[in-house]
Amino acid sequence: MKDLYEDILYLPRHVSHRHPPMPMEERAAQFSPFAALTGYEAVIRETARLTEARPELGEWEQADLERKVRFLGEHEAERPEITVTWFRPDERKEGGSQVRDAGRLRRIDPAGQTLELENSREGRRKIPLADILELEGDCFPREDS
Repeated sequence: MKDLYEDILYLPRHVSHRHPPMPMEERAAQFSPFAALTGYEAVIRETARLTEARPELGEWEQADLERKVRFLGEHEAERPEITVTWFRPDERKEGGSQVRDAGRLRRIDPAGQTLELENSREGRRKIPLADILELEGDCFPREDS
């Protein structure tokens, strides 16, 4: 095998007269890893991320929810402590997730159709009324009374 290259083995290294030698930093860069599909990993992770479908409320559940929202509107000044279960739509794909937030009612905005909740950890959060799935709290009158 050595005999095949014997004629060029001891020739001097070629040095170009037209092109200056490449700096060492640039020379090392040509051997750096190459990602042919940039962003591919992120797309795969996003596709694998699961979301839930928006739950549909029944007639009775919707009526109960509307009754509780009306009650909160009437007792807004008392700033009752409530827990809101709501559907947060996903920003990137269809579906979303159910979220539970607890805190004091700050206000209900009928024009903006939002409920504003305030708690010590996260501050204020505006929740769209259309996304609310359930309202809980000791402030609500019991149905049997």
